[in-house]
Amino acid sequence: MCGIVGYIGYHQAYPLLFKGLERLEYRGYDSAGIAVYDQERIQVNKAKGQLHELAQLPALTGKIGIGHTRWATHGTPSDTNAHPHGSCDGKVYIVHNGIIDNYLELRDWLCQRGHTFVSETDSEVISHLIEEYLKLDRERNLLQAVIHSLKKLQGAYAIAVLSADHPDQLVVARQDSPLVVAHDGTQGWVASDIPALLDYSREIYVLEDGEVGVVSCQGLQFYSQQGHVLTKRPLQISWTVAAAEKGGYPHYMLKEIMEQPDAVRNTLKNHLVVNGTPAINLGLQLDVERIQRIYLVGMGTARHAGLVGSQLIEQLAQIPTHVEIAAEFRYRSPLIDQQCLTIAISQSGETADTLVALQEAKSRGSQTLAITNVQGSSIERVADQVLYTAAGPEIAVASTKAYTTQLVCLALLACYLAQNKGYTVQHQLLTELWRIPFVLTELLVDVQESVQNLAEQLHTKQNMFFIGRGLDYPVVQEGALKLKEISYIHAEAYAAGELKHGTLALVEENVVVLALACTSHVFDKMIGNIKEVKARGATVVAFANQRHQELAAVADAVIPLPKVHDLLTPLISVVPLQLLAYYTAVARGCNVDKPRNLAKSVTVE
Repeated sequence: MCGIVGYIGYHQAYPLLFKGLERLEYRGYDSAGIAVYDQERIQVNKAKGQLHELAQLPALTGKIGIGHTRWATHGTPSDTNAHPHGSCDGKVYIVHNGIIDNYLELRDWLCQRGHTFVSETDSEVISHLIEEYLKLDRERNLLQAVIHSLKKLQGAYAIAVLSADHPDQLVVARQDSPLVVAHDGTQGWVASDIPALLDYSREIYVLEDGEVGVVSCQGLQFYSQQGHVLTKRPLQISWTVAAAEKGGYPHYMLKEIMEQPDAVRNTLKNHLVVNGTPAINLGLQLDVERIQRIYLVGMGTARHAGLVGSQLIEQLAQIPTHVEIAAEFRYRSPLIDQQCLTIAISQSGETADTLVALQEAKSRGSQTLAITNVQGSSIERVADQVLYTAAGPEIAVASTKAYTTQLVCLALLACYLAQNKGYTVQHQLLTELWRIPFVLTELLVDVQESVQNLAEQLHTKQNMFFIGRGLDYPVVQEGALKLKEISYIHAEAYAAGELKHGTLALVEENVVVLALACTSHVFDKMIGNIKEVKARGATVVAFANQRHQELAAVADAVIPLPKVHDLLTPLISVVPLQLLAYYTAVARGCNVDKPRNLAKSVTVE
């Protein structure tokens, strides 16, 4: 997501800060800015768009500064909303990654005390808080002002603070958002990720949650938020710059698979309040009473998410729901009217086919809702309302964490619709949904080696079948898509009950069938389907969260998965299929992150 850099030393800061931001471009962003202190004042350059827009502005002089690339959350991408953000007197500037949950409350309090805000962001409250505490502190101690400010903040943050009255130091702090610092004895650097620092030092200090640091030419000091001095040891980094941009992972796709617990957690934190009884907080104002029919439109992975969502909505909210290939939607004259809700699903918010489908639905009087990962996108602007995922930027073409966060939003939406239709949503369902990030974390550890070994055995195959029933069926469709788009193996997904109606003609000795068996009420049927393909010589690998011994008796291998609520199994069962696609592609020597003929965002019909 956003990127932070900072520098203090004896070189001109601006080019070093700009270079650091370039190192962090892979994180994704929509605006950028740099603030530099020189001659008793702080000067700022900010620009909407990519770094080349910032490069058009005159370089600032000075030997201490901070920089930022922003991925919009609060407020649209603009020069004004870009970081760094300053105080009223222009003497304090900050850059911030994360989300301040109580920023509206803080903003109101600061306005009552005479502060004036210029941006739509949550981040700006931080610079005003520091200014306020500097005014209250006779000694004007920047470190203490920052610590007092942090105690007011609720949410996640990594911040770097530049003060015109304290030009000999940068103050940094971290809570639930990464921040690292380095020093060579005469100059110091700050960044949100290691790649921005590797040109200067391989000894990196990683701030932990609740820690504060002071970076000066003399060295580094670390403190707790209670002001206690801390002793920290540096990490010795051996990564290349290219590898570090992937967080040490060999590919972005693997990094993004491993980020799914955090992506799901962040999405849940935005939309589900767990304080005793779980409460859904989507911020939507749909006329639910009017909705008699729902259309979910998307392409590829987004459509597969919709296939899961449709079953959840129908089961929980009892609303007939149709899933459409967005590219076909408007060309078949769909039966849409004012009693419909049309939901467009798109990671980028720029998918051309989905955008056109949404426009068609809106023109016919449907209520419209977008589920997207990017603020300010075209689909967001067309939709009546928006539900954001919090996946962060996805760089690999094959979508992983965007898919799982879309499933989270669809599950929450199904519960929201059910409650507004007068149906009871089980407390257990929402409680287990809140636990999913923890389950994902354990799952990634438990299955990675076994799936990698499986990929080594299967990577020479040219054809594979995926089968599933109920909620497993859309998941195997996603699994098959992942395998073919990055490994180039021909893979097809079928509803297991469909096998007898034609597909069994293709099953013979050594054909690989990957069977997903996580839907309890059709588990016995899946056992029967596995026996059908085994009787014809297939090699069967089963993925299941139940009755493993029974499966082992009929399948050649079983990958056990954790047990969760039946309606939430797609959030778990897709992970080993993603890993299988990844490791198979690696074993075949494919370009995992940039598969042939494909683009991350399809912006033409």
